[in-house]
Amino acid sequence: MIPEVTMKNGKYSSLINDGQGEALDWIKPDFVGLDWIKPAFGGTVALISLLFLSLFLSSCADLLVSGPALEARRAIEAADPAMGDWQGSWKLDDESDSGPLVAQVIALGKGTYRANFYGRFDTREEPVAVLQGRREGPVVLFAGLARYEDAELQVQGAIEGRKFTGTFEDEDTTGSFAVEREIRLSPTLGAKPPAGAVVLFDGKDFDAWKRISKKSGDESVQWKLLKAGAMEVEPRTGSIITKKEFADVKLHLEFRTPFMPDARGQKRGNSGVYLQGRYEVQVLDSYGLEGMDNECGGIYKVAPPLVNMCAPPMQWQTYDITFQAPRFDSTGKLIRDARMTVIHNGVKIHDNVKVSKVTKAATGGDVTQRGGIYLQDHGNAVQYRNIWLVEL
Repeated sequence: MIPEVTMKNGKYSSLINDGQGEALDWIKPDFVGLDWIKPAFGGTVALISLLFLSLFLSSCADLLVSGPALEARRAIEAADPAMGDWQGSWKLDDESDSGPLVAQVIALGKGTYRANFYGRFDTREEPVAVLQGRREGPVVLFAGLARYEDAELQVQGAIEGRKFTGTFEDEDTTGSFAVEREIRLSPTLGAKPPAGAVVLFDGKDFDAWKRISKKSGDESVQWKLLKAGAMEVEPRTGSIITKKEFADVKLHLEFRTPFMPDARGQKRGNSGVYLQGRYEVQVLDSYGLEGMDNECGGIYKVAPPLVNMCAPPMQWQTYDITFQAPRFDSTGKLIRDARMTVIHNGVKIHDNVKVSKVTKAATGGDVTQRGGIYLQDHGNAVQYRNIWLVEL
């Protein structure tokens, strides 16, 4: 079948199966069968024609997966062709049982990987299998253990091209699995600001921003302005904050973490988005991890995300954040804490969460006053684009 965009529970919307063979079945009747070439031109021309046909079919596959999905696939595969989301199914050899299967493959540097397998994406369930992988030429070989009912199975698998296949077995059970590359996009990727919105960054300049500096008058932004309409953290040049200050807002922002396979923890694609310069939603490459309060989507050291929605590094992601500032009476006494709802890549990961304290590395200042939108320089080349908000 031809790849199509479908909805997954109305959430993380774009599920694009990139299986080239199935996608191009509709082309075959007009092109297969080159026997007519042989009598006139011989086998050499037939072989050349087949090579051209192969190139044509490959280009058609890219045409079928277009726009943001193609951009994401190319960016991920340029960084590491094994990394990312995979989706398919498993079955027992006796055909007595089968089911859906997804995998998240994490690049760990020096040709090593970890693959976490689940029954579905976007869950806090324990993985049904965790495999360790190592690259051997064009193939990545995996091995590990899986759980099936009360049994523990030995699993072997391999990624070759855009196919990830393998087998599993114990004394009583044998079976196989097959999953294919999956590109999942946020439904709010590229969202346009509505009428009346405050546009903070549209890819053209840093006019709405200033650098946070201890030196008076030294506020020029030192980050990179990219031709693709994004900004990129220039490590150790300083964090930036909007010149305008805000109270209650709905903020839309897109970000992309860099590919840093040898790094771990807080050193892997770290940045942060602070509301009022005080309350941080963490930005981090925590793809495939548990989803802690100091990982991507966490309200830093306040609340972990309901589910880890972090996409692979080099793929654009979205935050849509509704922020309510804390309330104070006429004497300055706190009468209601700040509250935050966060939608990460189309899925609600925080629902009206109380934020009772200023988070770490905030700008400080009087918490009774408005504050800017603050983007953190944590030493990694994180990118941002399409930043706007609506004041509430």
